[in-house]
Amino acid sequence: MAKRPRRRFYTAAESAEIWDRWRKGEGLKSIGRVFGKSSSSIFSHLMPFGGIRPRPRRRSRLVLTLVEREEISRGLVNGDSLRVIATSLGRAASTVSREIARNEGREQYRAAASDKRAWSQALRPKLCKLATHPPLRRVVARLLERNWSPQQIAGWLKRNHPDEEAFWVSHETIYRSLFVQARGGLKKELIEHLRSHRPIRRSRHATAKADLRGRIPDTVSIRERPPEAEDRAVPGHWEGDLLCGSATWSRWWSVRRAT
Repeated sequence: MAKRPRRRFYTAAESAEIWDRWRKGEGLKSIGRVFGKSSSSIFSHLMPFGGIRPRPRRRSRLVLTLVEREEISRGLVNGDSLRVIATSLGRAASTVSREIARNEGREQYRAAASDKRAWSQALRPKLCKLATHPPLRRVVARLLERNWSPQQIAGWLKRNHPDEEAFWVSHETIYRSLFVQARGGLKKELIEHLRSHRPIRRSRHATAKADLRGRIPDTVSIRERPPEAEDRAVPGHWEGDLLCGSATWSRWWSVRRAT
């Protein structure tokens, strides 16, 4: 039985570079080549966040730090009381007591494991405005089903509810509610009503490729045409052939020469 390839976990520096390249408009395959991984690996890294770069996580100054947890661990090994440990840290005894109780007790307490567990449990996606405001969520969902863009919806809401800020929502919030399902709010099926139909968000203003949409490649401005183009006055040279047909053009030219 063939072994399944081990999943690669990207370091913080690698993850930051992936997000930087994605924001600049690089494709999944292009980013994958930089790290020697497939496009599906890069997609799996971006997908949980809907293609929207997550904000950097920061610890609250009120929570215990790893250094403080190491002090607790050393105090327990020395047989110090919880009050003595708390006093040395400048913390309340109840804070130290809860910390030890939720991490296997006095005998099994480990500073590194406790710190990792606390950091993991603190990762709770914040509910967005659409998740906490059902009337607004219903209006946005109904307009999305009509194939309105998030920008159109945000503008319409502000015009129709000028004095009700509770009914204002930015287009970016709508996108985040769609692509980051953990935030709550809009159902994922509504993504099908977006014009791009992409499974993850990609900012149009952040990609160079987007600037080429709707343009003819290698176009030359009419201002840059050579001077001899001004003297062209024979059938077949003017763009009028494309509008009225060569036969009609020939008849018009014959009448003009005769007069």
